Amino acid sequence: MYDYDLLVVGSANADLVIGVERRPGAGETVLGSDLAVHPGGKGANQAVAAARLGARTALLARVGDDAHGRLLLDSQRAAGVDTVGVLVGGAPTGVALITVDPSGDNSIVVSPGANGRLTPQDVRAAASLFQASKVVSAQLEIPLETVVEVVRRLADGSRFVLNPSPPRPLPAEVLAACDPLIVNEHEAKVILGDSAVGETPEDWARILLAKGPRSVVVTLGAEGALVASAQGVTRVASVQVDAVDTTGAGDAFTAALAWKLGTGSALAEAAAYAARVGAVAVTREGAQVSFPTAAEVEALSCAHPGDAASDGGSAAGRAPGRGSESAPGIGSGGGSL
Repeated sequence: MYDYDLLVVGSANADLVIGVERRPGAGETVLGSDLAVHPGGKGANQAVAAARLGARTALLARVGDDAHGRLLLDSQRAAGVDTVGVLVGGAPTGVALITVDPSGDNSIVVSPGANGRLTPQDVRAAASLFQASKVVSAQLEIPLETVVEVVRRLADGSRFVLNPSPPRPLPAEVLAACDPLIVNEHEAKVILGDSAVGETPEDWARILLAKGPRSVVVTLGAEGALVASAQGVTRVASVQVDAVDTTGAGDAFTAALAWKLGTGSALAEAAAYAARVGAVAVTREGAQVSFPTAAEVEALSCAHPGDAASDGGSAAGRAPGRGSESAPGIGSGGGSL
């Protein structure tokens, strides 16, 4: 019935990455490593991650008519993503400036470029892609009005997955379509706003559900993740690996989760699989180049058979952070591949 397992609507950036011993303070200059340029952007990352796992994937995005745009298109095609929906021109390709510290954590500044020119009209013009897609995934590195139009164009029976990053308050229409809404601690608190009562992730998830999403996933770094729906709240344990670079790990998690949901997996089961995908990704440098194949995820499952199982507790291990790019469901220092 569907031509695509997953349609990703979102950003495509060139990631300009520098390793640093520590991040500079105000007015300070620090020396870093040689500059590395990688294809990135939350939308492009999710599309590549899903395609590497074997999902039939399409991307709806906009890039510039420049070298960075060509880099992004080449990366998508090499991964097996259908780029029929990638529009070219209107502005330079978006760029993400990324610093990575010795622990693997990162800080990111994004210049949207062509991503800011992906319009509701572009979504309407891609109606055939929406009709052909089982699951549609989006983020917030494109205009919010474009995401609203995505929700309005969903085919009957398709599923919508949203990672609201960078976070902002969301219209009720968008929240009601999310199944699931995937957030970390920071994103949850921004969306909750004045409703942010309670100190536990379970509290945040229940309050978020009350705002309209059909289901919610809260990622918690090395403490794992939790999933919430009308059936209740379930913890998903972390996977213990040695993190090298967390860039793109959240995107790999979201893509894997969206694809698994489309195959009929239950939410907790899909989140556990997604945690394993993210765990492989953080053991390698870069974003798209770090994303694993299904065989590599299976190898991790065999090496760590007790990790990423659903349970009622939290995972042990030092949390590497819960910011917008912290690796979801991944414990650091608990072993390596």
